[in-house]
Amino acid sequence: MAKIQAIRGMNDILPDQTPVWQFVEGKVREVLSGYGYQEIRMPIVEQTELFKRSIGEVTDIVEKEMYTFEDRNGDSLTLRPEGTAGCVRAAEEHGLLFNQTRRLWYTGPMFRHERPQKGRYRQFHQIGVECFGMSGPDIDAELLILTARLWKELGLDAHTRLEINSIGTSAARREYREALVGYLSGYYDQLDADSQRRLESNPLRILDSKNPDTQKLLEEAPKLDDYLDEESLEHFRRLRELLDAAGIAYTVNPRLVRGLDYYGKTVFEWITDSLGAQGTVCAGGRYDGLVEQLGGKPTVAVGFAMGLERLILLLETLELIPDHVNANADVYVTAMGDQAVPVALGLSESLRAALPGKIIVTHCGGGSFKSQMKKADRSGARYAVILGENEITNGTVGLKPLRSDEGQQELEQAELANTLDKLLGA
Repeated sequence: MAKIQAIRGMNDILPDQTPVWQFVEGKVREVLSGYGYQEIRMPIVEQTELFKRSIGEVTDIVEKEMYTFEDRNGDSLTLRPEGTAGCVRAAEEHGLLFNQTRRLWYTGPMFRHERPQKGRYRQFHQIGVECFGMSGPDIDAELLILTARLWKELGLDAHTRLEINSIGTSAARREYREALVGYLSGYYDQLDADSQRRLESNPLRILDSKNPDTQKLLEEAPKLDDYLDEESLEHFRRLRELLDAAGIAYTVNPRLVRGLDYYGKTVFEWITDSLGAQGTVCAGGRYDGLVEQLGGKPTVAVGFAMGLERLILLLETLELIPDHVNANADVYVTAMGDQAVPVALGLSESLRAALPGKIIVTHCGGGSFKSQMKKADRSGARYAVILGENEITNGTVGLKPLRSDEGQQELEQAELANTLDKLLGA
């Protein structure tokens, strides 16, 4: 019978990998908590209409990438391809938004049927941050400042750079879209296939085409900032002032747009040059019209998302995972014979109470002295506690260093915790 394997592009995160995930998630949680952001947890399945109305029916995500199915009631449901729409739905449904300000964040799996490649999978994990009810550029700036702090905490500040742009209001973009389509239509045969398709459906996405020939055509194309409204221009000017005052370096990229229809005004990307083509590690912007678009009262909003797989890949590529993250056991308690088992279990519990934060592994499953010591060594523990027939009779333990040439010592069981506290603290 053939073995059942994981679905292509949906990966298991194995025990030797989870400490790195926990480390990164912990750093993010620590930074966001320090800025007063609250965690929200949404379901991974939503009504398909939510994403059609928010992301846009003519985007690649909705047209080609969503995992959509009918449930037993005939309702169309979709595994969430991104988190913002679900967060807006949850916050609006539970009365968190109107006439209020909110700083929210979430983490979890997202799903898109893309061609799997390094750093991009069909089930991937994101951390998302969404802020509601604050219209000024100060909250845009705060998001970029806190992200810069996270990069510093992770050791990535020298390996990431910030690009920002303003894409104005929907009215300004409509006017610009007409001018851009008019210009590019004259060069239709010179556009790559992707850009030809987007010319009809989502022409602004052509601006961030990776095709060098298309980029060369865009050099003479109309410029988006020539069509921006005064309010968007002032918002963007103030944002740059705030970033300058905070010492946050950035580049204005006039061709930076976001792939989702709901964005307007500020857009940004944090980019690395250390991962080849998969260079964006965090991206976002303002989406002041989305809450109303989904049936709520008009509510201004801004947010971002970062992909955890790509962030972890970057840390591993740059060898920035601290040594303590893949922590080994500190102490391995052996149990030679049936009589030793209850003593070993009880002694281990007393060590955990006396040595909080230390990893105490109790041997289970029996076996010879030699096999237990092999397992103690493989655990990475610094010390093995020896409990056999003689130790049980005498009320003692053997304490054997596993990472040095020091000899084994005999201790009273009552002395073990204090002795290990001194040794492990050294």
